[in-house]
Amino acid sequence: MLDLAYVRANLPVVEEKLRARGMNPAVVLGDFAEIDRGRRTAITSAENFKAQRNELNDKISMLRRKGADVSADIEETKRLKSAGESLEAAATAADDRLREIMQAIPNLPQDSVPIGKSEQDNRVEKTWDGAEKAAGYTPPEFGFPALPHWEIGERLGILDFERAAKISGSRFVVHFGQGARLERALANFMLDLHTREHGYTEVLPPYMVNSKSLFGTGQLPKFEEDLFYCVNRKDLRVDPEAIPDERGDNSQTILNELERIDSLVPKGKFQDGDHWLIPTAEVPVTNLFRDETLDEAQLTTSFCAYTPCFRSEAGSYGKDVRGMIRQHQFQKVELVKFCKPEDSNAEHERLTRDAEAVLEQLGLPYRRMLLSTGDMGFASAKTYDLEVWLPGQALFREISSCSNYEAFQARRANIRFKPSGSAQGKSKKSEFVHTLNGSGLAVGRTYLAVLENYQQADGTVRIPEALLPYMNDPGKPRAEWETVIAPRKHAGRS
Repeated sequence: MLDLAYVRANLPVVEEKLRARGMNPAVVLGDFAEIDRGRRTAITSAENFKAQRNELNDKISMLRRKGADVSADIEETKRLKSAGESLEAAATAADDRLREIMQAIPNLPQDSVPIGKSEQDNRVEKTWDGAEKAAGYTPPEFGFPALPHWEIGERLGILDFERAAKISGSRFVVHFGQGARLERALANFMLDLHTREHGYTEVLPPYMVNSKSLFGTGQLPKFEEDLFYCVNRKDLRVDPEAIPDERGDNSQTILNELERIDSLVPKGKFQDGDHWLIPTAEVPVTNLFRDETLDEAQLTTSFCAYTPCFRSEAGSYGKDVRGMIRQHQFQKVELVKFCKPEDSNAEHERLTRDAEAVLEQLGLPYRRMLLSTGDMGFASAKTYDLEVWLPGQALFREISSCSNYEAFQARRANIRFKPSGSAQGKSKKSEFVHTLNGSGLAVGRTYLAVLENYQQADGTVRIPEALLPYMNDPGKPRAEWETVIAPRKHAGRS
């Protein structure tokens, strides 16, 4: 969330930045200026009426001591009180409306962000394939037809989308054998790299959060449809076994119940006791410090967390229906930083390099994209996307998004820090920290990138050198380690 005083004092700049995002300032800001003026006028008038009442009360006390008639003065104090209360109510209503407007304003892009309308206007910052490559570089083709990861995984018997659909519906997958071990190996490799070499502290947070946490990081209220809300079984009035099927139709009963359940979801009121599945570890990890004031000595604080992530993928119907690109549940290693405002740009570069190091140690070709104003997220001031090369699909796909949120999330979550002192002109007044986060990396997408980039002509998949210790028993001689993922025995369907 932006600072109200900043928006008020820099309205033309805010409007310009909104237009750069492809948004209409009149729609986003509405009647902000008029409401703000009315609010301040109401507050000033209410304070004046209160001062007049105080003066009149003093006068009444003095007149009473003299035995004078004060009935007219008492009526005037009642009038002033009523008028003041009306103005206070108007100011409160204006506060609520301003809060709604402020919550809907996205973060303002930094000046270094390219202005554009969509992902087509994103800018390639670097391309890597063993070394940095020139702009426009595409990795060379294999000497055999490259397969997409879903075909590789199914042929090897390590991925099963059909059984996952039977268990849970579409956009899920089951991993078997070396495939399950590869998922675990990737997560452990990433966590070890970030904690041992990059200075992050590992965190294992809850996988469910309340709506106050989702508001703090910016998912609520704007992106509610992308989330999974948890309904307690006791809140259900309809037996789940009564869902309509070929035996009968009580669809209206079910529809009424679904509408009632939807009404349980808080609209504009953010609570402590409700539960939502996390869309990313960014939410619980950032909210570790919600409503806290840190010491300056604690900054920069860097956390990493490996968690499942749950997304409804609303609006993605028909997109990426095959494979693991777009799943309702996937695992991710998330990087989160809290720092001083003057350090956030440098920390953003450092965090992005930490994510790139995973790709480079795994030998996966990638490129860094600087997102344009038309493609960046709601809460971000600047975002780099890392896109990994997928030879089976002959394209680059996002595998990490690394963002500097500046004080946007910290203001929503009320995360501050106290400067160490007044030396060198520093103020002792607390300030909002800057928050940053990025995937380091999305494990599922790294998994499929390994399958596609390390596939062999004989149908096996070579294990990247960095993963060999994680895919084998370290107690065995290295000469006995498995170096490829081969077809799983008895992998056929029954």
